[in-house]
Amino acid sequence: MANGDQRGPRVVALVGPYSSGKTTLLENILFHTKTTRRRANGERVFGDDTVGAKKLGMGVDLNMASATYLGDEYIFLDCPGSIEFSQEMRNAVHAADVAVVVVEPEPTKIQALSPLLHDLEAEGIPHLLFINKIDHSDVHIRDLAAAIETVSALPVLLRHVPIRDGNDISGFVDLAANRAYHYEPGSESRMIDMPEGLVDQIADDRFQLMERLADFHDCLMEELLEDIDPPSSEVFADLAEDLQAGKVMPVLMGCATQLFGIRRLLKALRHEMPGFDHTSKRFGLEENAKPALYVLKTRHMPRLGKTSLARVMSGKIRDGVTIGGLKIPGMMKPVGTDLRKVGAATAGDIVSIPRLEGAETGCLLGADSKWMPAKSQPVFAMAVEVLERKDEAKLSEALNKLIEEDPAYELSHSQDTGELQLWGQGEIHLRVAKIKLCEKYSVQVEFATPRVSYKETIRRSKTQHTRYKKQSGGHGQYGDVVISVAPQPLGSGFDFADKVTGGAIPKQYIQSVEAGVKDYLKQGPLGFPVVDVAVTLEDGKHHAVDSSDMAFKTAGRKAMAEAMPDCDPVLLEPIEDVQLMAPSSYIAKVNSLITSRRGQIRGFDVRHDWPGWDQVEARIPASEMQDMIIELRSLTQGTGTFSHKFDHLTELGGRLKAEVLKGRNASM
Repeated sequence: MANGDQRGPRVVALVGPYSSGKTTLLENILFHTKTTRRRANGERVFGDDTVGAKKLGMGVDLNMASATYLGDEYIFLDCPGSIEFSQEMRNAVHAADVAVVVVEPEPTKIQALSPLLHDLEAEGIPHLLFINKIDHSDVHIRDLAAAIETVSALPVLLRHVPIRDGNDISGFVDLAANRAYHYEPGSESRMIDMPEGLVDQIADDRFQLMERLADFHDCLMEELLEDIDPPSSEVFADLAEDLQAGKVMPVLMGCATQLFGIRRLLKALRHEMPGFDHTSKRFGLEENAKPALYVLKTRHMPRLGKTSLARVMSGKIRDGVTIGGLKIPGMMKPVGTDLRKVGAATAGDIVSIPRLEGAETGCLLGADSKWMPAKSQPVFAMAVEVLERKDEAKLSEALNKLIEEDPAYELSHSQDTGELQLWGQGEIHLRVAKIKLCEKYSVQVEFATPRVSYKETIRRSKTQHTRYKKQSGGHGQYGDVVISVAPQPLGSGFDFADKVTGGAIPKQYIQSVEAGVKDYLKQGPLGFPVVDVAVTLEDGKHHAVDSSDMAFKTAGRKAMAEAMPDCDPVLLEPIEDVQLMAPSSYIAKVNSLITSRRGQIRGFDVRHDWPGWDQVEARIPASEMQDMIIELRSLTQGTGTFSHKFDHLTELGGRLKAEVLKGRNASM
């Protein structure tokens, strides 16, 4: 076994942007290790087979498979690449000993790596980079490495450089081993003599690799200063030490579909990736800590119900034991692409546990630490409504399961619009939610753009005398009130005062008048909730027999309905306090986006702990923010994001007010 501190299987997370070829790479790793057969005629022998993935033609869920290579067991976690499923990746990658970042050889797409690499660097997760689809690339590898340097806080160590045959890449040079190889389609690469025309360039590239390693190794620095060519064994040892310590990001290359570079990748993982002890220390666990489980994924499956995919972070787990107050009813371990029942699991193992009720995705069970992965703030919402009222209870249960499976979803209920709103990371993320609700959980729902929580207030005061009188046999209804309605400064809220004297209205009815006033404020003359008004009960009359709570509540509501249209009502729109974050090179586009959406830029700052990123503070109308994340990502190669919260209300007039009122009247 390559690493002496390794316990349990080695866990490798495959991460990277959408379409970089992560699943294809894993498919061919499984084929190379004789775990599965090779796919033919475009079929997949491994991949995301969830209903959302099939509908959208892209990976939207975590996949897992195990393989054995040279006697060592590996578990691969294939994470979805879209930025909208970054929470799924973040939850899974924390369970890994190392992450392999898969990218395409396109310098223009490298910027999309920025959020991913920052997450890995911030959490101290060792990672290396695999440039996929290299076989027909015409990109200069050194230009690509320079582009990668701009988004990585760690030194980029170029391990492989290509050997070109015309427009095609026919092989590569391993700079650490100082050996050249010729690609053999469908089989292992063949070692060849170093091409004569590349000798000087390779010597230069290898020296740069040594120089970067020497920043962390005094012995290597002395050898370079004395013009001593270090042995390959020393170079590989230094590479392994620095990768395990999270000091560098090695860069390898290949083409998964041709099996190019797969053996080299597996050998690098075998000899250089950190062992499980490094991972448990990252969680803050001591070597002999009590049994603990990290839940990296939750699924709700037919017949099995809720299942938790978890890694044993310390100790030994058996059927029936209790971890963190939860009983383990049984376990299954990955074997190839399947799961097999087991009675026990040890530190480092990944197991699937059914019916582990109370366990959340991202939680660490059984340890004193309450650590959980950082959670993405939702940036896109849709209003959810069942097609048939009888499914409302079923919808509630399905939504709870949906959020258990993916904590990046959030549920809110708007008191102003009465809508149930599902929040997520973008349009595709919400499309997956709808597909799951309809097809996995059999709840037929409609998604609609959420209504904006407009309000209204008044500019003028008015005193109103209203009498409510009704006689229909027996006791009648009688309530007589005089109220004054006045505007208040924005943000002051609602005030109710009582100036009745001489018992004109008994005390028990004054509260009823206030209740009627409040009832009216739910929908004012423009059709929206009324805010920032003061109502004073000045006077009134009651009847000893016919007056009642209901009569005075009705009188209060009726008085407001008669007074408010004459108080010059105005429409108020909500304004959000927004922080938009993006790489510095895109900030000019972000500024244009803000102003195009009626926003006001309030300030600029560097984004804390994000080198090369800036943050723009702005105030933007809530009505302009529904699809803002779509445009922001389009302008920033998928990297831009924002956080937001309600700030204040402001008056809306002119054409925009007319459009809002027209839409309101049409929906009533």
